Amino acid sequence: MTVLGSLLFAMLAAAAGCAALTLALMPLLARYALARPNARSSHKIPTPQGAGIAVITTTLVVTAITLGAHTLPEFLPLFAAAIVIAIVGAVDDIRPIPVLPRFTLQALCVGAVVLTLPSDQQIIPALPLWFERAALLIGGLWFVNLVNFMDGLDWMTVAEGVPVTAALAVFGLLGALTQSPMLVAAALGGALLGFAPFNRPGAAKVFLGDVGSLPIGLLVGWCLLQLAVQGHVTAALLLPLYYLADSTLTLLRRMLRREPFWLAHRSHFYQRATDNGFSVREVVGLVLLTNLVLALLAGVSIALSSIAADGLLLAVGVAVVAALLVRFARPKA
Repeated sequence: MTVLGSLLFAMLAAAAGCAALTLALMPLLARYALARPNARSSHKIPTPQGAGIAVITTTLVVTAITLGAHTLPEFLPLFAAAIVIAIVGAVDDIRPIPVLPRFTLQALCVGAVVLTLPSDQQIIPALPLWFERAALLIGGLWFVNLVNFMDGLDWMTVAEGVPVTAALAVFGLLGALTQSPMLVAAALGGALLGFAPFNRPGAAKVFLGDVGSLPIGLLVGWCLLQLAVQGHVTAALLLPLYYLADSTLTLLRRMLRREPFWLAHRSHFYQRATDNGFSVREVVGLVLLTNLVLALLAGVSIALSSIAADGLLLAVGVAVVAALLVRFARPKA
């Protein structure tokens, strides 16, 4: 099978598999994993959560089939970490786990991925390997959690995940990313498309839950790391820039205000947008459009491969994201 054929198979098989598995899981999720509205919720009626089981299962199974048995062993740490972190999320969806043990388990999962990376996979060779690995561990743990924090509206993770994974797949086809992360991205993007019809704004029948958002953060973070290792650091920063900005600025704002930042809240920019008169569809539509622009900028960065161009493109990306955050923070005209 050609590279393009493998990519299309991964995407289509994951989409179909996720849709079928989500449909099959719905009665079980409605019985045991019902998300009831609370002060931070954007939904008004109790809704099943846990469709992330279907997203992650189909992503991993389809990726394993596509990679083949000879390649799979080197990805066992990533796959095992994704499964464990999904289990942690599933338990937390049903019966909340205290912050410290939950955070510790997540750190162990991220650490298993970072610390088993080949020694020649380094973003900045001038840095000591231990220092970069420590930074990746902290950054990876934050990325896993910020994806979870940002999964607070119908289609939000779809509006973020599909453009990012699609861009990674295209970059792989163009030779900027190795085949394995390209196929992981294609399978994950396909699975999110299979989940999307069940999570339509205003008519959502099921949510991802932590069982989905946490391992999605792990898998996307690993794919972005692989892109950075190939020398495309600016592209790896541009692709998730909206999520990085919204979550990080919100965390810093809450810390400066001495708020209990580890507790659930409704102060992310996308949540404030719905309080400011934007509909859910408008919010996710603007996020999707922003992510498409960021993906385009990332592609230009890879094509030009210039330090000067990277600085300019990153500045444009920051300006685009800043404009969206300002718009979300103000009442809709």
